Amino acid sequence: MLFNSYEFIIFLVAVFILYWFVFVKSRNLQNLFLLVASYLFYGWWDWRFLSLIAFSSVVDYIAGLQIYNSKTKPGKVLFLCLSIFVNLGLLGFFKYYNFFVSQFIDAFSGFGLNLDARTLNIVLPVGISFYTFQTMSYSLDVYYGKLKPTKNVIAFFTYVSFFPQLVAGPIERAINLLPQFMKNRVFDFEKAKDGLKHILWGLFKKVVIADGAARFANIVFSQYADLPASSIILGVVFFAFQIYGDFSGYSDIAIGTAKLFGFSLMRNFAYPYFSRDIAEFWRRWHISLSTWFRDYLYIPLGGSKGNLYKKIRNTLIIFVVSGFWHGANWTFIIWGALNAIYFLPLLLTGTNRKNTDIAAENRLLPSLKEAFQILLTFTLTCIAWIFFRARDVGQALDIFRHLFNKSIISKPVNMGSAFYLIIIGFVIVEWLQRHNEHALELSFIKYTWIRWAVYYGIAFIVFYYFNYQQTFIYFQF
Repeated sequence: MLFNSYEFIIFLVAVFILYWFVFVKSRNLQNLFLLVASYLFYGWWDWRFLSLIAFSSVVDYIAGLQIYNSKTKPGKVLFLCLSIFVNLGLLGFFKYYNFFVSQFIDAFSGFGLNLDARTLNIVLPVGISFYTFQTMSYSLDVYYGKLKPTKNVIAFFTYVSFFPQLVAGPIERAINLLPQFMKNRVFDFEKAKDGLKHILWGLFKKVVIADGAARFANIVFSQYADLPASSIILGVVFFAFQIYGDFSGYSDIAIGTAKLFGFSLMRNFAYPYFSRDIAEFWRRWHISLSTWFRDYLYIPLGGSKGNLYKKIRNTLIIFVVSGFWHGANWTFIIWGALNAIYFLPLLLTGTNRKNTDIAAENRLLPSLKEAFQILLTFTLTCIAWIFFRARDVGQALDIFRHLFNKSIISKPVNMGSAFYLIIIGFVIVEWLQRHNEHALELSFIKYTWIRWAVYYGIAFIVFYYFNYQQTFIYFQF
């Protein structure tokens, strides 16, 4: 079930009414109802994969209790390893089996040995990369003593499958989300109203910005050989807006939807394209995944402590693994490695924590230095996006080859002046709201009637462009 579909609108209204008006007297019934609604939401794609979520939930529920109750460290480690093995095993089989088999065959064929190994026709379950990491965070937090395991099966299963963020995040930590299922929820009108604004801005990002940019980006990446370099550059920029609008739009809708039911999810994007260096970009982009790898992989490896070799090793590991998390393709691995190369100079010079504030804080416009830093960071990000978007490494390199010729100064193919204006307006609004959680807080507008006019105007644009057939990019991950 897609957020940008009429089915979801009907589903959300029905669940909201039943949750607050029928099951409101019992927290356990509310949790049970959310569990059923979440399984219905996920089963809308393919009901067969519900068994994977249920199995993963059972394993981590038991593992958490056993880790906590084990008297010896080997016992705790045993059940932690069970949790990690099951979750990564499921993820590895469904997402990476064919990739590793293909690479294995290619490696031996290079020595003249032809292996009779076969790939499988495996369907990738939607959202498996997200909910497996979410369940693992529970076992890891229990192991590290950050969280006591719950005996409430319904609350735990609902935490794992909570429908607003089930398919594409944010990847919630048990220490943040699970306790919220243990508390009574009281309807908060202001929180719900802010949730609706979050949803509206997320839909605008998806159906207007992302889907609009996708039309031109798809043309460029499929027909780049017949287009001037100026159009290819424009297409790459449009893909940057597509993936940002698509993914952050999903996160905004998820966060807003959770607020309607009295839950708070972690922020997943913080205006990343206004970053002044790559380190800041990764503190603002896909925050739930970046912090997951930081806490459960980077820091246990030693982080930025130790000698030069360990610093470089740990940085490469976390970025390459992050790239591989996105998909079974060398393009994602190169994308991750390229970001590591961007990041390493900052780490080695001790400037990776330099830009922790907001660009041009307390000022309307950035300084020339900040503007240059933002533009440079965005350019480096777009270069990396070429590998992320390309079908394979060969296509990515071919796109770079077509970029460097005299047609780079020619007039690009016209996308339509109206959409250019929408993109410019989008960037201006986000810049003005960069100090807020989302862009529709509109704190700079003093008059209420003007704010409501903006809300209705954006709602009109969203429904004008509404197309429920456009799936989200991160569903494939």
